[in-house]
Amino acid sequence: MRLLFVGKRHPQQRDLIERPYGRFHHLPVMLAALGHEVQVLLCSHRQLPSLQTRVEAVDWFCEDVRTLGPVALYRRLTEHARKFQPDWVIGMSDTHYGWLAWRLARSTGALLAIDAYDNYEAYMPWNLPLHALWRSSIRAADLVTAAGPQLAQRLQSHRRSGRPVEIIPMAADPEFRPLDKQTCRRALGLPANTRMIGYVGSWASNRGTTILIDAFRRARAIQPDLQLVLSGRPPQEMLSEPNVVGTGYVTDAELPTLINALDLACVITADTSFGRYSYPAKLCEAMACGVPIVATGTEPVRWMLGDRREHLAAPGDAAAFAERMLGLLATPLADYGPRPDWYDHAQRLDYLLSNEGREKR
Repeated sequence: MRLLFVGKRHPQQRDLIERPYGRFHHLPVMLAALGHEVQVLLCSHRQLPSLQTRVEAVDWFCEDVRTLGPVALYRRLTEHARKFQPDWVIGMSDTHYGWLAWRLARSTGALLAIDAYDNYEAYMPWNLPLHALWRSSIRAADLVTAAGPQLAQRLQSHRRSGRPVEIIPMAADPEFRPLDKQTCRRALGLPANTRMIGYVGSWASNRGTTILIDAFRRARAIQPDLQLVLSGRPPQEMLSEPNVVGTGYVTDAELPTLINALDLACVITADTSFGRYSYPAKLCEAMACGVPIVATGTEPVRWMLGDRREHLAAPGDAAAFAERMLGLLATPLADYGPRPDWYDHAQRLDYLLSNEGREKR
């Protein structure tokens, strides 16, 4: 099949050309490895020049709305699509690209698929016209996939037919795997014999991260030698806390090393319109490294962890979070069961596209 993916160039603030990762990169690449002809149209708004490149048997085309203007951008994307003549147009990465994929599918006579990994409507709750276009694209799609059952259920409510929304879960990228802890600590200049808890996610009050320092204080009151390792740019008051170590931003190549250096990884989400449909990539990465995890027990996170109670604390409950920390620190490795990878998920998507394509054609 000829598959055309459409999405933004910088999902989660990462440039897919310079820093390829996640479902946005690996699903197209794995589908190409399965024998399909795959192209990806990426859009940006950073006044970048047009770009065409070929990576791992996939052709990537990048266009910028500030460089071309909205009308010329749409014309350029339509020209790409009509020249390629895809069997499927697959919208990914944001509400805009559901609508855009819908338009490109109509202009080429292709089937339409929409892949969602978050509740995109939570990003800009005030933008009701855009949400209406998003929901229209969900209704029009021949296939809709979601990162988990909670999001699938939400998207199902927008479907016109009874055709179920299918699940293509999140996965860790291949570089996340178990590594020797002491080797990783030496590489990062971290102490060898100290118990280390770490958090490597985003910092935002609406994601519930404010409980982390409270939970750490409670745990350190019982185990005074505990250290908390924070990456990125956490609030200054957290870095001023005793036994807190800030690494700053770590490179993509160093992130598996940092996770494997930890005795315990923390994953924090909140019971919000975003968190109730969020399937954190950091959770997949820590599981792939075999590192013990304590996580806030939103429904998506509980599903991802197989409802393993020893890893879960109620959202906002710092005391329970600290209790789980202390309980898991005694566990050298965690067993999360079989972990499907991006190739497994691409095989599932291949089956869905092929099966639906036979029925529609």
